[in-house]
Amino acid sequence: MSTSIAQAILQGANKLRKAGVPDERREAGSLLIFVLDRDRSYILTHAEDELSDEQVEKFIESLDERARGKPLQYITGRQEFFGLEFEVNSDVLIPRPETELLVEAALSLVSQNEAPFICDVGTGSGCIVVTLLHKLPRARAVALDISPAALAVAERNATRHGVRDRLSLVTSDCFAGLGPASGPGFDLIVSNPPYVSERAIDDLQREVRDFEPRAALVSGADGLIVIRRLLLESRDYLKSGGLLIFEMGFDQHDAVRQLIDENAWKLLEIYDDLQGIPRTVALAKH
Repeated sequence: MSTSIAQAILQGANKLRKAGVPDERREAGSLLIFVLDRDRSYILTHAEDELSDEQVEKFIESLDERARGKPLQYITGRQEFFGLEFEVNSDVLIPRPETELLVEAALSLVSQNEAPFICDVGTGSGCIVVTLLHKLPRARAVALDISPAALAVAERNATRHGVRDRLSLVTSDCFAGLGPASGPGFDLIVSNPPYVSERAIDDLQREVRDFEPRAALVSGADGLIVIRRLLLESRDYLKSGGLLIFEMGFDQHDAVRQLIDENAWKLLEIYDDLQGIPRTVALAKH
């Protein structure tokens, strides 16, 4: 029995709804777009086109994965961030819209005419540092991550967007892989660190809890271990007046404010995300 595009989306949406997947019709459409390697306008204008048996089989497989909770982005292997498409897999966090705020903050504080030396701590997919290098053609950067598998993804994304020649990738737990600080230091350190507390991990969506890398999510009992390290260790690797910009959890504003040593750092701004939640901290080294 033949199956049209419209029928496939309807059947897929029903399957995803029963599995508790939100926004099931759009998700089914996105999976079919991936299977057909077309855009959304194509499936709207070719709703009556019939799928091949091979396409139906691949669509069913992708629906089964999504119904089990696997994130759409890990099935399709891609996620847009700041207008660029990034490869993602289960070795890296899926780039989030709120992290675009960190990039916006950095670009607002660094002139496009400058040639900043940037360090991205916990780079994951490389979405932050690759975007900054793409927007700042004279910048150079170092990307750090404790996971060699994550660095491999970041390297492919840097190559995809033409910035690989300006990026060094180092396996490193925070700054440990750089060794003792020497030389002029960085102009800008950026980080979307792990900031989920161990007690909160079970409350996360299953897509996050069961599929995204735990080391990129969880940071001790209070979620602040890596942020403490950033505030303490970044000063050794920054130039005088250099910037530290990092993301924090939705409930960490007060705790992070208390961790900032006013003798070491000048607080430039705490930026709210689109939900009005304090999300991104920008500091300058005294």
